[in-house]
Amino acid sequence: MQIDQNNFFSETPTILTIDDDPLVRQSILMYLEDCGYQVLEAENGREGLAVYRDQKPNLILCDLRMPEINGMELLEIVTKESPDTPVIMISGAGMINDVVESLRLGALDYLVKPISDLEVLGHAVKQALTKQQLEQENQLLNSELDKANKELQSNLNDLKEDKHAGRRAQVQLLPPPESEINGYQFLHTVIPSSDISGDFLDYFEIDDRFTGFYIADVSDHGTSSAFVTMMIKSLFNQPIRNYRVSQQPDILNPATIMSYLNKEILAANLGKQITLFYGVIDAEKQSLSYAIAGQFPRPVLITPSVKRVLPERGFPLGMFDWATFESFTVEFKPSHTLAMFSDGILSCITPDDTADESQILTLKMDEHTQVSDLVKQINLRQNSKPSDDVSVFIVRHLTRQT
Repeated sequence: MQIDQNNFFSETPTILTIDDDPLVRQSILMYLEDCGYQVLEAENGREGLAVYRDQKPNLILCDLRMPEINGMELLEIVTKESPDTPVIMISGAGMINDVVESLRLGALDYLVKPISDLEVLGHAVKQALTKQQLEQENQLLNSELDKANKELQSNLNDLKEDKHAGRRAQVQLLPPPESEINGYQFLHTVIPSSDISGDFLDYFEIDDRFTGFYIADVSDHGTSSAFVTMMIKSLFNQPIRNYRVSQQPDILNPATIMSYLNKEILAANLGKQITLFYGVIDAEKQSLSYAIAGQFPRPVLITPSVKRVLPERGFPLGMFDWATFESFTVEFKPSHTLAMFSDGILSCITPDDTADESQILTLKMDEHTQVSDLVKQINLRQNSKPSDDVSVFIVRHLTRQT
């Protein structure tokens, strides 16, 4: 059983084996080293405790019956000093009371000697190290999430106190105006009609294969709408974290995310309707999965051969608890581009409010189009104040076909 260090651990795990039987100790050492682990050894509990405190191994294999300090005593000390260090007890005693007591004291697993099949030991070791790694990643992600939530709460407090501070908070939560993730380029601008915008957008790496993004438009403007845009960003944090920690797939399913957002927004009793488009890019399959919750105008998919509005519709979020949503998938290959807009762009195209969605297709758009090109086409300067919030969001596949 060789460990795949590149995909499994950032560095070679260190295992401490403590056993007063030199033959048992040597067989475990040789097997685990052959598996690719770094192995430390100790012949009794006192020596094992000293090695543990000095070397801080990733995992301890400990015999139950040993002179000076027995396995139970050592287990109790280790779990108090380092509760994150997994300990597997090994004993020939085979008594159920020993098993129960060692597990009560914090042992992760219990193996009975003689271990005739060392693959059993190898499996137990790998399971213990995997659990340790997932818990460490969970702690890190929780820390990052706490930091993000504290920043969000700080921004919300600013928003309550001052609409200008609220606008600054919104800007801070927007992603960079230009970025590349997993071979795709993300470009955007948000031009508010007032100090605080009802438009919001974001993009984020889910892992090295999947990338998520969305554009949202909250009904009305002002402070309350800004609260909603910040809430949406916060709501996305949980399914992202669930995927990274335990591979829960909700964040990869746009329809599931829409239902989740709709439920949370209704429960918050905000009195707001939100139109939203959420997409997930699969870099491996070169595809785009998406769901539409009333987003208007709908996104435009631009390929070398055609420019078309995505045909699906859907209910806005925050309207009906019985609303259902559906995911759709299209190819998103090299030279493909997706252009998204908030409805404020329509009043820029035709100021008398007679513009309909089809007029979006009159804009000149191709695989090279920049956000600034579209802003110029609608005769809007980025430092001007349109009659409605205007957002332009472009996502494109960077790799071109050969």
